[in-house]
Amino acid sequence: MSSIPATRPIPRPAAWRAVIAASIGNALEWFDLVVYGFFAVVISKLFFPAGNDTVSMLLTLGTFGVSFFMRPLGAIVLGAYADRAGRKAALTLSILLMMVGTFIIAVLPTYHSIGIAAPLILVVARLMQGFSAGGEFGSATAFLAEHVPGRRGFFASWQVASQGLTTLLAAIFGVLLTTKLSPDQMNAWGWRVPFFFGLLIGPVAYYIRTRLDETPEFLAAETTTTPLRDTFATHKLRLVIAIGVVVLGTVATYLVLYMPTYAIKQLGLAPSVAFTAILLTGAIQMVCSPIVGHLSDQHGRTRIMMVSAVLLLVLIYPAFTFLVGHPTFGTLLVIQAGFGLLMTGYFAALPGLLSEMFPVATRTTGMSLAYNVAVTIFGGFGPFIIAWLIGATGSKAAPSFYLIFAALVSLVALLAARGKLGFR
Repeated sequence: MSSIPATRPIPRPAAWRAVIAASIGNALEWFDLVVYGFFAVVISKLFFPAGNDTVSMLLTLGTFGVSFFMRPLGAIVLGAYADRAGRKAALTLSILLMMVGTFIIAVLPTYHSIGIAAPLILVVARLMQGFSAGGEFGSATAFLAEHVPGRRGFFASWQVASQGLTTLLAAIFGVLLTTKLSPDQMNAWGWRVPFFFGLLIGPVAYYIRTRLDETPEFLAAETTTTPLRDTFATHKLRLVIAIGVVVLGTVATYLVLYMPTYAIKQLGLAPSVAFTAILLTGAIQMVCSPIVGHLSDQHGRTRIMMVSAVLLLVLIYPAFTFLVGHPTFGTLLVIQAGFGLLMTGYFAALPGLLSEMFPVATRTTGMSLAYNVAVTIFGGFGPFIIAWLIGATGSKAAPSFYLIFAALVSLVALLAARGKLGFR
């Protein structure tokens, strides 16, 4: 099948309202997840005081990864719910669950105050956020892609642009808090500020989502009462290929998430410098994602993704080697800019491709499963794996090893998507 529809309807005002509604809610969902990763250094000291900085950090990153075990379950439950009850219903439910998890983290006493209960409750909150996020990607992507089918790539790419906004917002908080607050203030209350910010936006996003119209494609299609069973019965090959395609996108995303910790711990750079460099990555992703989505409508999704994957495969090790040899703000800025462009070139075309791999009746279930299985296995524990690789190999360029592996996996999957499924 071709990934490029023959007709290109003119976008309607309703489609742009959908972009705003899906993007603000999706940005909030991912903001809460990204903030945890960005402030891992502080959280490790407050909730996992193991007496060893490395052990504390691994426990913190492990807790970040544990929440991803819930993502496949969230994908199954919320994805199937979206295919039965509609995209709007699933989007509204997912943001409510995320707000509850965020509230728990924002007000949770530290280990010093309540002992072992603190990290245990933190894990519960992260599991709740993971379940919510498990249904967000598929529901938001289907919601965007189904409003203007002739321009799926462009409209679905706003899902990635909203994640760029997430990175940008989280990095802004990182810069402001690390430059304006003392370490004691940061540990006492500063790290909680971004989580409370998320709680303030949550009701607005919920209100907007409850007043959305359902997508025209979903309303026109026949629904099924067994979307999960149908996906495994008739779309197993598509599911496997989709999982493979997601691998590079998720590893690249969570490598970006780990970069502030990497810059502070491995390069010895100031926290404010590390977060400032991440600002550039978020801005690139936010601005360039719709451009990549538009190009994928014109020239094909897999072509653009393969070019980005090959460039990442070839350039990432030399880039990290150069960064380790020249650990300055300027070098970090250049590396982050190049990495941001290549990551966006791959990731922004991904939602459009995934939305076309599955029919309307099982679209959210299929996309949610594919995305979250890949994210759970390869992305959620990405920061943990990267930190372990650095310790095991003794090489500060070790993060590139994991990305090279991911690029190889996804290139094979993209070739299968072209050869077996006929995408271009």
